Amino acid sequence: MERLDKLLASTGRWSRREVKSLVKEGRVLVDGVPAAAPEQKLDPALSRVLVDGEEPDIRQYTYVMLHKPPGVLSATEDARQETVLDLLPPDLRRRGLFPVGRLDKDSEGLLLLTNDGDLAHRLLSPKKHVDKVYCIRTDRPLTAEDAAAFAAGIVLADGTACRPAGLEVLGDGTEALVTLHEGKFHQIKRMIASRSAAVCRLKRLSMGTLVLDASLKPGEFRLLTGEEVIKIGGKP
Repeated sequence: MERLDKLLASTGRWSRREVKSLVKEGRVLVDGVPAAAPEQKLDPALSRVLVDGEEPDIRQYTYVMLHKPPGVLSATEDARQETVLDLLPPDLRRRGLFPVGRLDKDSEGLLLLTNDGDLAHRLLSPKKHVDKVYCIRTDRPLTAEDAAAFAAGIVLADGTACRPAGLEVLGDGTEALVTLHEGKFHQIKRMIASRSAAVCRLKRLSMGTLVLDASLKPGEFRLLTGEEVIKIGGKP
């Protein structure tokens, strides 16, 4: 059971003071009946709440799929540069969302934003081995030898050991799909550099069961469907 004022304030659309006024004016209905008080408790999964005839999203957790564009930081705030949260409307920014993992500033693709800390921990934990798939373009054609090196596990120049990863060479060899089971700093770029090549473009396509919606253009976003939330282990 949750307090009505807390649930409505968590949507980012109203402050608790504003909710108090809405309730006093009879503009909030709970299951068709005017709310008795801002402190009224209800089960958000069972009760239907209307404000001025509209049904706000009062679910505790929010899950947003963003097609991160190049040039934007995977961060919640930055004094000088645009962040992924700056791409969202104010009501979503006030929900305490944060990116699950990071994409480099010059990279693009799937980025999950949520306020579900437990889910984020599970998706990022090395022990969970959640596959992340990327499409890359390189400055030279990659070969079967490079794929074999990825499959064996690469030790970087500083001694960092990377787990075995997938490298599927496409077309003329300058494009490839990379599948990682971990997420070290600049990992793909450093692994490719160890093969005397450089990454010119990097786009994340999926994380576990969550696949980038092909209809989303860079900078666009949408809420996850209930089915998507369940598949990634979230709380619908």
